[in-house]
Amino acid sequence: MKTLEIIGFKRANLGKQQSKELRNESFVPGVLYGNGEQVHFYSPAILFRDLIYSPEVYEVDLNVEGTHYRAVLQDAQFHPVNEMLLHVDFLQLQDDKPVKLDIPVKFVGTSPGVIAGGKLSVKLRALKVKAIPANLPDYVEVNISDLELGKSIKVSKVTPENYEILTNPNSPIATVTVPRALKSAQMEEARGGKK
Repeated sequence: MKTLEIIGFKRANLGKQQSKELRNESFVPGVLYGNGEQVHFYSPAILFRDLIYSPEVYEVDLNVEGTHYRAVLQDAQFHPVNEMLLHVDFLQLQDDKPVKLDIPVKFVGTSPGVIAGGKLSVKLRALKVKAIPANLPDYVEVNISDLELGKSIKVSKVTPENYEILTNPNSPIATVTVPRALKSAQMEEARGGKK
């Protein structure tokens, strides 16, 4: 898993007024939990750009005034109108304690359905995975080389390695849809064959 450093400063006051003032100064309030104690901090908003606006999952080296914590982003809250980042929650990683994370899906292989003119329609871009930190994958590999026209590949077809997949096994990850033009051609062909 890739690592990203985020520098934070301890928060003394935890009220709404101070949070609002921090946001006005382009800081994001946050909390780190998971090891008994909670650490309340704030960080410059710009530091979260690579962490939040990326499909990848990062292990975060959270540096709060010189104390380093290994963590993962657990939740991010945004303003409903202007999409401004309002608050972040981090979970502290412990080597022997499993964590649950959404891991991005990476497709491998070439679908025969796509070669035949179908369109790959992605239903799930990430799967919920549970593992100890050392076994967390960068991505979940999904092989689509058997995916025919009009068919789906489900979560149950993915073989996990040293981690557990928590997403519903019956959920489709991707489907090869039949485009309208291809459907029309198939129908014309079927009609022509009946004459």
